[in-house]
Amino acid sequence: MFQQINQKNYLYVLGLVVPWCIYRWYKASRRVTKKEEKYVYVTGCDSGFGNLLARHLDKQGFNVIAACYTEKGEEELKKITSDRLATFHLDVADSKSVEKTAALIKTLVGEKGLWAVVNNAGIALPSGPTDWLTIDDYKNMLAVNLCGVIDVTLSVLPLIKKAKGRVVNVASVFGRVSPFGGPYCVSKFGVESFNDSLRLNMAPYGIKVACIEPGFFKTNVTDTVAMKKNLRMLWDRLPQDVKDDYGPDYLQASLDMLEQRFNMLTDGNLMKVVHCMEHAVSAVYPQTRYSAGWDAKFFWLPLSYVPTSISDRFFRKNAPPFKPRV
Repeated sequence: MFQQINQKNYLYVLGLVVPWCIYRWYKASRRVTKKEEKYVYVTGCDSGFGNLLARHLDKQGFNVIAACYTEKGEEELKKITSDRLATFHLDVADSKSVEKTAALIKTLVGEKGLWAVVNNAGIALPSGPTDWLTIDDYKNMLAVNLCGVIDVTLSVLPLIKKAKGRVVNVASVFGRVSPFGGPYCVSKFGVESFNDSLRLNMAPYGIKVACIEPGFFKTNVTDTVAMKKNLRMLWDRLPQDVKDDYGPDYLQASLDMLEQRFNMLTDGNLMKVVHCMEHAVSAVYPQTRYSAGWDAKFFWLPLSYVPTSISDRFFRKNAPPFKPRV
């Protein structure tokens, strides 16, 4: 008897889950129409996610406005894309550059407005233990990763309101957890907060706001050669008393661990992130958050929900070994 009841309950749950999954799949698969009339503004298109996204959206028929930091980035992107794609020079840390680009975009899109902005531009260096850094290290990265996102968004928000479009902000799993010191995690936590408040503020206007939270991927941001050079530079400029605090073996232990962890965790398939970005831009019902990469889904994000005492113990256990002076 109990076996029959359990079997009925199982079938009942299955009968609810299957239609729900089909509904979710159908809802996620729906795409906006008239792409040829929609303009999408993407920052950080010289390489990595931004470059791939600009090319991907161009192939789909969108009018892409690709903002690059270098002339080389602009020229190379123009060679492999259609005439619909327009490139502009942009330094997201320079408000005058942001304002100038926004004025050009306003002229370009006209009364249709701007369908989407994808705030992708970002940097990851310098990164290191907090007491290895200066306030200028923080200011420089926050100017790009956080203030740049806010500045670019506000500069085109009136155009997005016209189109009832969307804002897509690229944060990181390190906007959820801070396993290392320095301004990178601080900036990404800030992007998460800006994204949440903007999403609530813009909902009455019909504007959708999405956040992309990638794990480790092989881009310029996670280049181990550059990161090792950065750590050596930070170590070399430290006063001797701080070096003595950490001990002579700490730097090499950090370099070895960096190489090991990045080789183990980084994913070479950048399209996993690009597909999340594209869905946020083109789906009728975009998600509010996208976790890109298996490490994000099954390690970093779950870790962000465990008690702090447990995550702290885990991070300290897996940090480079050293015995601080007392």
